[in-house]
Amino acid sequence: MKMKNIITILLALFSTVALAQVPKGDLLIKGGTVLTVTNGTLENTDVLVRDGKISKIGKGLRAPRGVETLDASGKFVMPGIIDAHSHIAGSAINEGTSQVTSEVSMEDVVNPLDVSIYRALAGGVTSIHLMHGSANVIGGQNETLKLRYGFTNPDDLRFEGAPRTIKFALGENPTRGGRSRGIQPQSRMGVENMLRNSFTQAVQYKKKWDAYNANKSARKVAPEYDLRLQTLVDIMNGDVLVHCHSYRADEIYMLLKVFSDFNIPKLTFQHANEAYKVAPELAAFGATASVFADWWAYKLEVYYSTAYNAAILTKAGVNTSINSDSGELIRHLFHEAAKTQKYGDLTDDEALAMITLNPAKQLGIDSRVGSLEEGKDADIAIFDAHPLSVYAVPLMTFVDGVKYFDKADDLKDVRLYINPEAAIEDVLIYERHDDHRCLEDAHLLTMEELFSNKK
Repeated sequence: MKMKNIITILLALFSTVALAQVPKGDLLIKGGTVLTVTNGTLENTDVLVRDGKISKIGKGLRAPRGVETLDASGKFVMPGIIDAHSHIAGSAINEGTSQVTSEVSMEDVVNPLDVSIYRALAGGVTSIHLMHGSANVIGGQNETLKLRYGFTNPDDLRFEGAPRTIKFALGENPTRGGRSRGIQPQSRMGVENMLRNSFTQAVQYKKKWDAYNANKSARKVAPEYDLRLQTLVDIMNGDVLVHCHSYRADEIYMLLKVFSDFNIPKLTFQHANEAYKVAPELAAFGATASVFADWWAYKLEVYYSTAYNAAILTKAGVNTSINSDSGELIRHLFHEAAKTQKYGDLTDDEALAMITLNPAKQLGIDSRVGSLEEGKDADIAIFDAHPLSVYAVPLMTFVDGVKYFDKADDLKDVRLYINPEAAIEDVLIYERHDDHRCLEDAHLLTMEELFSNKK
């Protein structure tokens, strides 16, 4: 047996041992209004959870011996919310030393102690897509997590079996970094050139390995292994899902052409503020979009947008989700989804899918989560009112049938309590662009530094 195969088996065994420690719950949720997303709204309905999975959905279910019963009368039961673009639970965000860093991975920097995980659970969120930043044209690989707050081993938070994903970025983020560091690309046309050059190199790399594997000679010499190029090969093979930071319609259309030329089948545009301008082209390609509900104009390239973006994309046949890109907004993504009913008149199921089933599809985990169906993981959020109501408050959040948040037992040390009698010392004017972490760890020169370097 080859050493590589032995190592693979050992890693699989260690992973199995680690995941075996993750608890799976048993629970009967009685008499709630069940928002299935895929099978409509079920009034006065029960959900039986066995060993972390949804075992049965129906009326008049009885709890098996030893299974706790939770009275959800007058409450709303929905799938756990999924954030397709998050930077919480990461101790580093960017590897900014090169414009192509596909060899690095966010799995190496998962921080299970980040209190933002608990705060996300308090908003009904059960899974996140922990993303690399957007300082590079081709950034690092991302990590899909289940929010099992309280576990200190990062492996216990990983969404077992989730497909690999990677972060790309277009526009001002990578070009600004290029100009700051004096490297290519420094323009939007340079971004396209770097993408094409990188995939062309990957094609040549793949040919070398294909020739080596086809060679039956005992004296054959293997090409040098390159994790950066191998990851690009995996992208072309459809084994790694690309999630690309983007804003403008022209750059979105550009990447569609690049991926078409290299026969890359899967692509999700993140942010995609001007995606509504090329909605038919996105639908024809089969690309998806993960957007903001109503954020724009926080920098020049995000100037042209509309709060109807998500609705336009949905009606054009583009799988669309709404994300947070924020440790604060993640707590009320259900409010963001509700905005699609004001701007676009989407149905309840269409709006809820924006934060449940649609992001699950974009992450390749929809067979497990994203809707309340028998056989799926029991990732569940319970609200005191319909989650699309502005008055709705999350009450409980379950991951694999295990309760990780309960408003009734909320701990003081994980909340921000404000004393109304305390004197106000400093006033901070909040700017949305300061909240995200997309360029964290990527040193960008100030104007003063930039001009001093040119002297």
